[in-house]
Amino acid sequence: MTAKPSHEDIGTMRAPATGRDAAPTTSPAPAPAAAPTKDTRNTGPGRLLIAVYAVFAISATARAGFQILTKFSEAPLAYLLSAFAAVVYLVATVSLAKPGRTWFKVSVAAVLVELVGVLVVGALSVFDSVNFPHETVWSLFGRGYAFIPLLLPILGLIWLYRRRPAPKRA
Repeated sequence: MTAKPSHEDIGTMRAPATGRDAAPTTSPAPAPAAAPTKDTRNTGPGRLLIAVYAVFAISATARAGFQILTKFSEAPLAYLLSAFAAVVYLVATVSLAKPGRTWFKVSVAAVLVELVGVLVVGALSVFDSVNFPHETVWSLFGRGYAFIPLLLPILGLIWLYRRRPAPKRA
């Protein structure tokens, strides 16, 4: 003889699982391989870095363009270096914003060129002021731009190191 369920038991009883509700009778399929990590250089603080590079690309281009068009004969080396800096900032801006392993390498190269440029031009503008009678973006280590040209590539390299792509699998 079976016991009848009480009134309280009826509310908690469930019908046997059938159809869609039934537990699978086979083992579950293996989980898919982890998706490749998303490129995150252009998210979060990376967006701020890209924005600062964009501002420097625009300002260095405008400055170099004005200097070359109006007074190139006064300091040709300095103004050509300003134009070179503008190109470096433009390449860094674009490459930081683009996803992918190749763009990562371009970013690293651009930021390293920027760092070397700031250090070399900064030192030359201190020790060889005859060739630098007028300031460039990188003169005196970026003094005319609150030393941001000196700090920016350092921050850029740190950001790129932290957001480097995972090594390729064989």
